Amino acid sequence: MTAVPLPRLIACDLDGTLVRHDGTVTARTVAAFAGLEAAGVPFVFVTGRPPRLMGSIADAFGSHGTAICSNGAYDYDLRAHAVIAEYAIAPAILAKAVTGLRQAVPGIGLAVEYADAIAADEIYEPWDWDRGVTVRRPGEAELWGRPAPKLVGRHPSLSADELLALAAPAIGDLVTVYHSNGLRLVEAVAHGVSKAEGLARYAAGLGVSAADVVAFGDMPNDLSMLGWAGRSYAVGNAHPSVLAAADGVIGSNEEDGVAVFLEQLLES
Repeated sequence: MTAVPLPRLIACDLDGTLVRHDGTVTARTVAAFAGLEAAGVPFVFVTGRPPRLMGSIADAFGSHGTAICSNGAYDYDLRAHAVIAEYAIAPAILAKAVTGLRQAVPGIGLAVEYADAIAADEIYEPWDWDRGVTVRRPGEAELWGRPAPKLVGRHPSLSADELLALAAPAIGDLVTVYHSNGLRLVEAVAHGVSKAEGLARYAAGLGVSAADVVAFGDMPNDLSMLGWAGRSYAVGNAHPSVLAAADGVIGSNEEDGVAVFLEQLLES
């Protein structure tokens, strides 16, 4: 790898980027991030995961620092295992978004993902990330009557790309719509909430500008973060839109692509 200046901050997505498909993080990856810290370079995880799914990450990397969760909807203290800040969709906007999404995508099941809980309508189909928690079915009035950090829609047959193509023009004026994987899901957060906004807040707190940040990602929900950072890299298994948008492409998550890059970065 050509020698490059050492960044002042590393920002990294988790699932599909740092975490392997079986949910594990390798010792090599943990060691690479420890090397960053030893060199005085801070890092922050910027993830679609809600706070309740950050325990294994804290166990692997050590319970310290801050994570940006639910695509910018939460700032989460990994040391205290506590939410620092929440940026939610207001109930009035949420209700309009739900109506618009149901009209645009008949048959879609909808849920709200909170920091430590999930509440859903009667047809929402739970999936892998809903493990370890009971999906509540509280009824329409309660479900859409409180602020929603993340709105999630799952369809019986349409792919994530197909859902995004339908949902974005239908409710994109109300919320920020994206997807983070290929499991028949589309997601939304409040306007002004994104991985980029969360990372920008975090970097500003460190006195770090975008030009001094290196970011890694793999899915469309990472595009805002990759576009904001001074340098961006897609892992080899990334979505085509991410491969096209990033400044460079590194090894896949199964090949410890981020760890290899960081090792070479520190050596250079």
